Amino acid sequence: MSKAQQEREDKYDVGADFAVPDLDDLVPPGGRLDEDTVTLDSEYFDTTDRDLLRHHVTLRRRSGNTDAGWQLKVPDRKARTEIRVPLTADDTVPGELAALVSGVALGKPVHPVASISTVRLRLRMLDPDGNLLTEVADDTVRATATAASAGDGAVASEWREVEVELGDAGDGKLLEAVGERLTREDARPSWYPSKLSRALNPNGPGTVDDDPAADDSGAEVVRELLTAYLDTQVQAIVGGDVWLRRGLDPVHATRVGIRRFRSTLRVFKKVLDPAARTRLDVELSWYAGVLGEVRDRQVQRARFAAAVTDLPEELVLGPVAARIENDLLAEQLRYRAEVMETVDGDRYRNLLAELARWRTDPPMTENATSGTRALKKAARKARRKADRRLAAALDDGGDVALHRARKAAKRARYAGELTRGLVGKKTSKKRIAEYKKIQKVLGEHQDSVVALGTLRDLGARAGSTGGENGFTFGLLYGLELQAARRARDDAARLTT
Repeated sequence: MSKAQQEREDKYDVGADFAVPDLDDLVPPGGRLDEDTVTLDSEYFDTTDRDLLRHHVTLRRRSGNTDAGWQLKVPDRKARTEIRVPLTADDTVPGELAALVSGVALGKPVHPVASISTVRLRLRMLDPDGNLLTEVADDTVRATATAASAGDGAVASEWREVEVELGDAGDGKLLEAVGERLTREDARPSWYPSKLSRALNPNGPGTVDDDPAADDSGAEVVRELLTAYLDTQVQAIVGGDVWLRRGLDPVHATRVGIRRFRSTLRVFKKVLDPAARTRLDVELSWYAGVLGEVRDRQVQRARFAAAVTDLPEELVLGPVAARIENDLLAEQLRYRAEVMETVDGDRYRNLLAELARWRTDPPMTENATSGTRALKKAARKARRKADRRLAAALDDGGDVALHRARKAAKRARYAGELTRGLVGKKTSKKRIAEYKKIQKVLGEHQDSVVALGTLRDLGARAGSTGGENGFTFGLLYGLELQAARRARDDAARLTT
């Protein structure tokens, strides 16, 4: 039986003579610092092509008396989630974990790629009730990459590093305070996202395709900003893959990651290779569409259930709630099954492989050499386009025009997110909030438009079924028309 927990940690590279500074003044009144030393022996698993590493996914088998068991670490936008399975007798990956990584492994077998032994000096900061606030781990690491992973032969390496992990009772401010204390003593934020990445690349940075010697030219600044933003979106997509295979519901978060990625491809197209950009956009659109069928039913079930609950009892004629729930849930489950077939297909695996390349090395054009100016110009163009589309849509009043204006507002918002470090904090925050508000209002309009078609179909079925009638569905239809008009009026007020 697996267990899952979220974790948030920062890693620092330190020298052989580094000593963890005094942290006593950060301990809350009544709290304490506990210190001990443990040894952790871990065997790491990946494909021959390091597909898990490329997607920041870690699979390991940890033995010994401390923290023993199988552990799968999966990325997310804000933190990683660790899934744990009890230790098994040998190094055969448990079926549950093998199934969870089958997507990011692109259907390839996983096998041991490195063995890592860590002597860890732990400083555990506890609150007065004994709850963990943070753990500072001073690690002395010895690693051996297997011959298959290292190329010509096994490669051994040794290093020191410090990890600071937030406890369940801690907060981000404490994590920052400990980090500031460490950096004052010459600790440096690590090049490497994990011990495995360092074991497999002892002479370079953490990910397979990174270049630690990147210069500060215009193109490199653009690359850094793009890869940071795109990598975050791929984390949402990859995390969604694993959660789908666990039977959970990551559909909305995955679609948002796809949406942000596609927006970047379109808004900043001048700095990205046109053929590669177009090809990836088509594939992301395809996968978003597959997920969208599930998401639409989720939204409509919740929306209609709330609407029926708000109606006076005398206006709910027949088993309206049952009709809505049964019909839409059946459709949702059918489309969910199609999603699961999709994520085991070659087209989807090719998409994940392409995303792995883009998250570290997006193909760029010569326009990127103009640096941040190209990004700011593209973001400015996205804002102007959103403003024009909204004005035109309000004049036209049509549903299609309003939907196009909504999509343009999304792109302007996401462009603001990517370029927020290039303009003043106050300015960027204001711009992002402005287009987020437009996106939300026009999203409410679009939800009503989509709901109209569904209500018409449900009403027609109810009207032709004994013991039911379409009255209440017609009433709900009228309420959605009113909601659409209100959203249109709200959008108009945003422009005044």
